[in-house]
Amino acid sequence: MPGQAPEPKELEELLLGGQMRYTRLDAARLTGVPLAFTERLWRSFGFPRPPDDVPAFTEGDLDALKRIKELLDRRVMGAESEEVMLRQVRAVGQTMAKLAEWQSGILTGALNDAALNEDSMRFIGELAEEFLKEMEPLLVHAWRRQLAAAGARALASAQHDGDALPGRPPIAVGFADMVSFTAMSRELDELELGRVVERFEETAADIVAVHGGRLVKTLGDEVLYSADDPRVGVDIGLAIAEAVKDETEVPDVRVGVAYGPVLPLMGDIFGTTVNMASRLTSIARPGTLVADPALAAALEGDGAYELVRIVRRPVRGLGIIQPYVIRRTSKYP
Repeated sequence: MPGQAPEPKELEELLLGGQMRYTRLDAARLTGVPLAFTERLWRSFGFPRPPDDVPAFTEGDLDALKRIKELLDRRVMGAESEEVMLRQVRAVGQTMAKLAEWQSGILTGALNDAALNEDSMRFIGELAEEFLKEMEPLLVHAWRRQLAAAGARALASAQHDGDALPGRPPIAVGFADMVSFTAMSRELDELELGRVVERFEETAADIVAVHGGRLVKTLGDEVLYSADDPRVGVDIGLAIAEAVKDETEVPDVRVGVAYGPVLPLMGDIFGTTVNMASRLTSIARPGTLVADPALAAALEGDGAYELVRIVRRPVRGLGIIQPYVIRRTSKYP
């Protein structure tokens, strides 16, 4: 490959680690996995169904199917093994799709080229040959670390005492929203806007990680995070607002934090608490954090924070609420 750019199919097979030599009918026959289930499995991964006569599967795909068949045969996940497996596969597929798009965008951005031209194709091909085997165990290790942390959180939730909603203890949910992002998006070109968004997301992600929270998702001009402890949720929001003030490229943010139960689903969180945190950002002034009454009550008496009750106001879909502006006091270390 050195000295020339690979064809798209060559690059695809390089990244897959083998040639696409089997049709979907071949895959079902050689692995013993029922054809109907292989189709559902393929869709769950997020891939379109290939034509019957087009080779689209590698040896690695067949090995993966065999592993899945072994798990199903052992019924290690109970009577509903197939459905559990498909849900797991869907979670992995959607996560990996986002990761792949993100990594591809990083490579493209590093080349300062929005399109995959011959030079960039060659660069990606050479990079894949050199680093793919080294990155694969790192990816598995990162997944194990995240799974361990998520499992510990789930166990702590199950053991929570006095929860009004069994299995759903209250958590702090925060939104940090960039101010005047729409206007800024009209003034900057796509590359400049992308740098602003990336810098904002990097800053927020680092702060969430340092404080022990969880970055749920990023939405361009805003980030959604959560924390088991209300104080940690507030500290994260205040730290993001303070850090962004020092960023010349990123505009100020408004932070809304609410405290209550949420519904976790497919890596995201839903419910009234999430909606409340989102609505509170519209109340906050640039560079400030606004919280709901439940969070303010959880911080009552803590000398590290100053709670300022502001005017009650209507919030879309949630009625009249009593918001609080929260600041750090001089006692904060």
